[in-house]
Amino acid sequence: MKQEKIEFYKGPAGGWGALNSVKNALLRQDIPVKGARTLLSANQPDGFDCPGCAWPDRNHASTFEFCENGVKAVAAEATARRAGPELFDRYTVAELAQQSDFWLEDQGRLTHPMAYDAASDRYRPIAWDDAFALIARHLRALPDPNQAIFYTSGRASNEAAFLYQLFVRQYGTNNFPDCSNMCHEPSGSGMRPQIGVGKGTVTLQDFEHADAIFIFGQNPGTNHPRMLGELREAHKRGARIVSFNPLRERGLERFADPQDKLEMATLGSTPISTHYFQLRVGGDLPAVKGIMKHVLEQEDLRGGVLDHGFIDEHTTGFEAMADNLRRESWALLEEESGLTEAQMRSAGDICIGAGSVIACWGMGVTQHKHAVETIQAIVSLLLMRGNIGRAGAGACPVRGHSNVQGDRTMGIWEKPPTALLDRLRDVFGFEPPRQDGVDTVEAIRLMREGHGKVFFALGGNFAAATPDTYETWKALRRCDLTVHVTTKLNRSHVVHGREALILPCLGRTEIDMQAAGPQGVTVEDSMSMVHISMGINPPASEHLLSEPAIVARLAAATLAGRSAVRWHWLVEDYARIRDLIEQVFPDFKDFNRRVARPGGFRLRNTASERVWATASGKASFHAPVVRQDTPSHQARARLKDSIVFTLLTTRSHDQYNTTIYGMDDRYRGVYGQRRVVFIHEADIRALGMKDGDWVDIETVWADGQERRADGFKLVAYDIPRGNLAAYYPETNPLVPLSAVADAAGTPTSKSIPVLLLPHRGVQAMAA
Repeated sequence: MKQEKIEFYKGPAGGWGALNSVKNALLRQDIPVKGARTLLSANQPDGFDCPGCAWPDRNHASTFEFCENGVKAVAAEATARRAGPELFDRYTVAELAQQSDFWLEDQGRLTHPMAYDAASDRYRPIAWDDAFALIARHLRALPDPNQAIFYTSGRASNEAAFLYQLFVRQYGTNNFPDCSNMCHEPSGSGMRPQIGVGKGTVTLQDFEHADAIFIFGQNPGTNHPRMLGELREAHKRGARIVSFNPLRERGLERFADPQDKLEMATLGSTPISTHYFQLRVGGDLPAVKGIMKHVLEQEDLRGGVLDHGFIDEHTTGFEAMADNLRRESWALLEEESGLTEAQMRSAGDICIGAGSVIACWGMGVTQHKHAVETIQAIVSLLLMRGNIGRAGAGACPVRGHSNVQGDRTMGIWEKPPTALLDRLRDVFGFEPPRQDGVDTVEAIRLMREGHGKVFFALGGNFAAATPDTYETWKALRRCDLTVHVTTKLNRSHVVHGREALILPCLGRTEIDMQAAGPQGVTVEDSMSMVHISMGINPPASEHLLSEPAIVARLAAATLAGRSAVRWHWLVEDYARIRDLIEQVFPDFKDFNRRVARPGGFRLRNTASERVWATASGKASFHAPVVRQDTPSHQARARLKDSIVFTLLTTRSHDQYNTTIYGMDDRYRGVYGQRRVVFIHEADIRALGMKDGDWVDIETVWADGQERRADGFKLVAYDIPRGNLAAYYPETNPLVPLSAVADAAGTPTSKSIPVLLLPHRGVQAMAA
């Protein structure tokens, strides 16, 4: 067991620490040679797309197009370890359920399809045909297709996602909860009515021309490490990088590029942020409003600040917004943001002095109750100076999983546009369901109430990723059947329905051999670039199927006699699937030809062309309202004699979403452990405790339901007073199902009101 310690990290992001981590990741998975060879094909034109994040690829000028966390993802997939039938012979499901999330995934690649045997409480091997027949039997027996739920992970390829949504809609439901519902749903919900697209408007080339880059609620050093290369180059040429984050994150402070020989040899590094504003958790909206107010005041004072030509020609709603800004109180903005008036004015001056501005944001913005309004405020700030639709400027929501954006493009959406349903009808000759389906939180409620009978997951770790953990587990256990398409064992496989299947699939790094030869799949990154991915390694087991093959075979078994689609024929050659995608989505015209080019192609983004696909035909300003009725406000009003904190859940550095690669968080100085809570040292004293004491965390919520997470070590950290941070999924039990973003439904995992209580385990020992 690795030593548990808290030790301040002095180095930069990247550097020798990253290289050492790369070495350790390959050694841990017993693939030092195979792993190194595999990495040379990561994000290359003739290789595979990294199964990690959705940050775009450069023009492949370098042999090394991967980052530290990408290495961990690739190593975990290319591992020499195997989780075959012998593992399930050795452990009952009850015994597996006692293991940690890290232990479960660390067993290695799954090798056989497995079915749950209730009599022995074990998973047993099952033939693929029998597995598909079992699922089909359950689906056909449902009196209402809406009793089935079809979840999607953001790693699924475009080809798999397209077949999946086609199959499910022919089956008769739009129940497509997906990982977008839990992360960037507010980005689309805010941007679509405002500028006509729900995606970022920038390209990587824009980062070369930006005079200022504003970063809200994002930690690229851990979540999107390759982004640090763009920020490093921007800083070196003089761009201003303005970061807003409650935590001091090393990746936003300094970065040492492992490919820079001089920097590595001299132990040097490059600063990232020129300005760093530590606002309160949830303080982004008032902070942005303060910046907007300053920009407007400077226009009123001296003129020439706003882009009036752009505003007059391309926007609506400016006067109403301006009136709102003029009436806003600086005192309120300071109180709610945690920043001073001078700090907000300083950020506003940077915005005014920059010819082109990019605004980036992550889940530190989207997982709040007022996330949609915050995003619309950020976009409104860009619109004030015409910073959408020209070089070096635009909106940049930075997505997580490698194809989460592509899955939505392919129709994985519980609220499908009418135009998509009409195209499916016209191309395939069936009437798709028109009723909206359920999102992730609604799916949990549906299962919990006994109306969701079959749960099918195309990837992901639903049981660990979702909020209100124990309620989610109750919901899954009420299902008649749960099915998971996956590469490795995870928590969702031991929280199962009355019947359960684990279906192992090929990974992104593996050769996908079909009748027409090796196949490539396509993905879409955060900046709408679509490119092909070809695996290079032999499959981990001869019993694995590709995700498109699994979907096609299930569709053929379930829709026998009901569908004219030639499912088996389609997966013989994925180019045939892409031909169908082209028929449904006009932006994919000449799909196979265009994707064959090195680097692929970019999908049209109307907002970047200043073509506004909105109700008014223009972009719209929104007057942000600073809320004083957040859950934390309400909790403090009810519990005047208690210290109510606002908790944000976060990843460690050895983690990607719910996948835990190790027990360290190097940049925050946490080693060998995960049950820690970051807190200001003055707040520790106010609690009458000391650094290193153990506490339990309890949610303060109006429904009266107890939600606790026990046994966390206090770690004094540079974070604003009244705020806490702790890792998920350990803290997901604290997030109520009813805590969701307005107009988006995303769990508000970054702003939960909680109490810190002395650890009852310690009390029990004392007694």
